[in-house]
Amino acid sequence: MDVRRAAERYPGGDPAAGIASFHAFSFGPHYDPDNLRFGALIACNEERLGSGAGFDEHPHSHTEIVTWVVEGELTHRDSTGRETTVRAGDVQRLSSAAGVRHVERNDGESPLTFVQMWLAPLEPGGEPSYEIVRGIADSTPYAVPEAAAMLHVRRLAVGERTAVPDGRHLYVHVVRGEVHLAGAHLHPGDAARVTDAENLDTAALTTAELLIWEMSDPTVS
Repeated sequence: MDVRRAAERYPGGDPAAGIASFHAFSFGPHYDPDNLRFGALIACNEERLGSGAGFDEHPHSHTEIVTWVVEGELTHRDSTGRETTVRAGDVQRLSSAAGVRHVERNDGESPLTFVQMWLAPLEPGGEPSYEIVRGIADSTPYAVPEAAAMLHVRRLAVGERTAVPDGRHLYVHVVRGEVHLAGAHLHPGDAARVTDAENLDTAALTTAELLIWEMSDPTVS
């Protein structure tokens, strides 16, 4: 298990424009050849947007983009004509496939925080697609078969324990609160990268929310 602390993330964004970003993987000017991906995951970005701030239209391709809103509301528009508002508890996925352009903004009056995760698909190309699941429950994993990955959401009360999935690659990101995982004390923004995870569980030291990626390795039978 490799624990990466929130303070180790690469800073980014444009503070003067109301944008603060924190990147868990090699990103943009913060090139790190030893931190390009873990399993299918190639980005885990925490984005904080002030009222009226956002990312103007920009392109993506060959990437599965999954977004989790922590607080506030995210306005999404893309080149396929879709426009949606993503709220806390919703899971949004944009399959950029051969190419798509989108806009992400905070059109509300309150601050917006969201976690956006990018996964490498098993096969490049195809047609872009979009999906949003409103109010996803803890007991309902969200599958991204294009990347051989499954997202699990865990919301824990103080003292509650929960099993985490077994998996070839397991990525645990702490959205809020503090937890123990395999002897490690994790705080908000911390993440654990576990290879060949088996029979692990986590205990909440405070009220907590976790995002857990369970990823298989298509090269391993």
